Amino acid sequence: MIRRLYDWTIRLAEGRYAMWALAIVAFVESSFFPIPPDVLMIPMILARPSRAFIIAGLATAASVTGALLGYWIGHGLYETVGRPVLDFYHMGAQFDDFALRYNEYGVWAVLIAGVTPFPFKVITIASGVTGMNVVAFLLAALVARAARFFLVAALLWKFGPPIREFIERRLGLVFTLFCVLLVGAFLVIPLL
Repeated sequence: MIRRLYDWTIRLAEGRYAMWALAIVAFVESSFFPIPPDVLMIPMILARPSRAFIIAGLATAASVTGALLGYWIGHGLYETVGRPVLDFYHMGAQFDDFALRYNEYGVWAVLIAGVTPFPFKVITIASGVTGMNVVAFLLAALVARAARFFLVAALLWKFGPPIREFIERRLGLVFTLFCVLLVGAFLVIPLL
């Protein structure tokens, strides 16, 4: 099923409504859809590098708007919609323990999940369930999603097709390592 969704998403990137498709995919990916907008962004930017930053801006705006839907699902529709989404990603069982500690590090969770391969929708729903401050949530989502999408756009704009494989296969790992180092630094600095 995931492979069919992926192939369908790639076909959308080649169509005349690619920008609309990107906006929709970026919006729904932040709350329940399993395919990240990067799958659309990469072929769109490679086809028209001069529009790289417009594409990244659209993905960012739609993703942050979709994050509000995820927040609302968590806040008002957790049992009927949120829990099934979390169960789909095999996060339901651990979620209750996670939610108890969430708001202590919520902004960091949004920032990290927004740039790494971790399913962003889990964090948007968690933010709503735990009642995270919505302004802090939106600011963290905006910073994280803009960093991710504009970095992808900048790499493709600068290096073109040769960087595509790196982005598709390794950029998530690079972001994850960066986040681990960043969090580690913040944990070590107070000890010095």
